[in-house]
Amino acid sequence: MAHKEVHRSQRSGWLRASVLGANDGTVSTASLLLGIAASHADRSAILLAGLAALVAGAMAMAAGEYVSVKSQSDVEQADLKIERDALDDDYEEELRELRDIYVRRGLERDLAREVARQLMAHDALNAHARDELGITDTLRARPFEAAMASGASFVVGGIVPLLTVFAMTGDRLPYALAGVSLVFLALLGGIAARAGGANILTGATRVLLWGAAAMALTAAVGKLFGTSVA
Repeated sequence: MAHKEVHRSQRSGWLRASVLGANDGTVSTASLLLGIAASHADRSAILLAGLAALVAGAMAMAAGEYVSVKSQSDVEQADLKIERDALDDDYEEELRELRDIYVRRGLERDLAREVARQLMAHDALNAHARDELGITDTLRARPFEAAMASGASFVVGGIVPLLTVFAMTGDRLPYALAGVSLVFLALLGGIAARAGGANILTGATRVLLWGAAAMALTAAVGKLFGTSVA
């Protein structure tokens, strides 16, 4: 029977962007809506502000994630060009460099040279990218994937408090908004922790605490400085 191991590192790019986007979408939208609700604004104003925040936030998250990850990708491509040029200029020196890396990892010198020789004969650039630069296909920066995951997950996270405002009215709105958003944040934290192989309770708790703090602070600001805009 074949031995199969399920690793989670290949999820790191889109998982990080998705968790960040959904968490930010829920926290920022719910906090904004709570702040506006605490200022005694009417329901139409709250909904309009929430919709604007959802659209602007999703675009900002996608753009910010793309620019950030694209910068990382640019650095990777620049380093790969340096290695490509070095291989063209002095192949033997690059072979010795890779050999020394394997020696430091514990291989005997002759074996390290043979391993380096065979790997470079197969794909010299990939061997140096992986073992010298730490660039692998699994962890390589993917700007478009990260941007789409971040923007889409922001909408998913932000639409939860927005739908709560749409469904609720009256004095119960702030409590319902906070309650639904916090429950969703806890679920999000637990799911993200499960997908990443971490403790579910720990993941849910840390997201819940930060979300609660953000909502409480924003609601306090709205209560303190808000006036009716009806």
